[in-house]
Amino acid sequence: MVARSRRFVAQHQNCFDRTLAAGHVTGSSWVVNPSRTHALMMHHRKLDRWLQPGGHADGDHDIIRVVLKETSEESGVDIENIRLVSENIFDVDVHTIHPNAHDERHQHFDIRFLLEIDDSIPIPGNDESHQIGWIPLDQVSHFNHARSLHRMVQKVRRMRA
Repeated sequence: MVARSRRFVAQHQNCFDRTLAAGHVTGSSWVVNPSRTHALMMHHRKLDRWLQPGGHADGDHDIIRVVLKETSEESGVDIENIRLVSENIFDVDVHTIHPNAHDERHQHFDIRFLLEIDDSIPIPGNDESHQIGWIPLDQVSHFNHARSLHRMVQKVRRMRA
């Protein structure tokens, strides 16, 4: 997926623009609590699935800024209370967005970063989700069994070991 994403970015100067029909770069976060036992997930209203926070770059080439902004907006947590664990990319995923009322079929080249939020502060969410909350890592697959989420859970578990 890393190689596919690199090729895509090299081939498309406007890869951060959602109007690129073939696909575009998106940014998302895997948000964990300080003890690394829970991940923050949201039940996305439009997609009707439990997912990690994230979204479109909308032309912004600073994908870390995109990820922090999207995480703050979708969680309802002030950006000052969100910690970027590392500037290194945590995960890369390429997935297909199937045709819907808003979009034709295209690819998301999702660049993911590990973030931390104190799980003792309120997480109000926003109107993009039905629900948002801390999910124990060993229960993430009950909410969404996607391979990419399993991969991120495993990475956090290895960090804790």
